Amino acid sequence: MSAFPPAREQQRKMEEGRAYSQDGVLSHLEMLEAQAHELALKQEETEQQEEKLARLKARVQELRLRRDELQAKVDLQQKRLLGKEGVVTSSAPDAAQPSDRAVLEWKMKSVQAMLQVFYLTGISGKLTKHGVCFCISTAYEGTYLDSYYLDLLTKPEVRIRRHSVPVFIPLEQLAKKYLQTDIKRFLSVLSDHLNAYVGRRYQADQLQERFSERLEGALQRNSLCNVLVFNYNTSGKNQTFPFSAKLLYGDLCRSLPTEAVVSCTPDAPASLAGRTAAHSDVFRHVALHKAFDSISSPEEGLDRAP
Repeated sequence: MSAFPPAREQQRKMEEGRAYSQDGVLSHLEMLEAQAHELALKQEETEQQEEKLARLKARVQELRLRRDELQAKVDLQQKRLLGKEGVVTSSAPDAAQPSDRAVLEWKMKSVQAMLQVFYLTGISGKLTKHGVCFCISTAYEGTYLDSYYLDLLTKPEVRIRRHSVPVFIPLEQLAKKYLQTDIKRFLSVLSDHLNAYVGRRYQADQLQERFSERLEGALQRNSLCNVLVFNYNTSGKNQTFPFSAKLLYGDLCRSLPTEAVVSCTPDAPASLAGRTAAHSDVFRHVALHKAFDSISSPEEGLDRAP
């Protein structure tokens, strides 16, 4: 039997209920404040990264303009040199064309000037007794990744002697299209392919390393990393993975997908199924590991099927 009269017992329970309710509200407010602080930090980090990316893009544009200016000067010097050598040699009785030595010197100067131009865009090289050896350095968003080497023979025609380019990069097709007619274009397009490949690979590695708790098993990818398939959730706090994504990179010179197909499991709530279009849009416009930050949900229960 209670030690308090019925009225006092009821009053005591009401006071305890109010105290418990107040504690619950305070706990909820603290949780919301913590989430708001975390989101503010993420937003600040994202803004800093966007500013850094903008500076890097501006620097790349500046270097490309500088490269074009230098290339124009090189082309002009080549024309002047060839014209000067032609005037000198044409004074000989039987010389209507520049001498072999003059042509060789002109080619050597052209190659040296070209090496200086490419150095500004991550492509360096040195002359060898067989021809020239190029080094293509790759990076993604300011992070250096890998270097690939290309050893070219220049006699009797330009051809590839040896290289370290991955077998799945279309090197042979690029060589057939550009190598004999425009070596600058050949190296530029090859560099685009390599940088795009390492960029896709870097994003996939970052996703696997940083967000493994949000993925169901390992991310599936092919050697070229132009097809990625994975199942995921947006909180990482439960064992259900309602979303499935397939990213296709139709342009091999880009590190962002041209198509992103996102679907939901049949038993997922309508609130989750409605997010697939938004997720698809994010995956097509934002680096993969950064996309996971933007689609993350602070509420664990949103990923759970009822």
